[in-house]
Amino acid sequence: MSRKVLFIHSSVDGHTSKICDHMSKKFDQKFNTETMPLEKAQYKDIESNEIIIIGASIRYGNHRPLLYTFINQNEKILNQRSAYFFTVNAVARRAEKRTIENNPYVKKFLKKVNWSPKKIGIFPGKIDYPKYKFFDKHMIRLIMYFSGGPTDLNNSYEFTDWQEIDAFAEEIKKNNG
Repeated sequence: MSRKVLFIHSSVDGHTSKICDHMSKKFDQKFNTETMPLEKAQYKDIESNEIIIIGASIRYGNHRPLLYTFINQNEKILNQRSAYFFTVNAVARRAEKRTIENNPYVKKFLKKVNWSPKKIGIFPGKIDYPKYKFFDKHMIRLIMYFSGGPTDLNNSYEFTDWQEIDAFAEEIKKNNG
């Protein structure tokens, strides 16, 4: 009998969704996976799955408010399930910012929720200047300028370490096999 795995993503530009899709393909026939956007996820979706993996991106230093609402409304069942969390942010392009102790967004996240994920992943994301609207393009460029990141508006920069994501998925499989 296969174990049900639900991937829920809170993605602004689609990269966190792409990571969830990539991760779900790492699960074999022992698992039945489903991926859905946070906006569509409901209590019944969590209740009907044994393993929950929530991925969320950062924009302007914050996770989306809906993420906190969803987690706080469902914290009891999340704490009862084998539930995991990962965040995707450009600050994690620096290896030292990929720990719970050094990533400001994870520290802020953990202060705002009463949920204790089984494991937390911190993954570098993507900056896709050509895809952004005018305001986002220039605000993100300014943030990158001050943080020593890339600022060429004609390029996309993917910092994602796909092997790190694969290892995260493998650990979840191993712990729930």
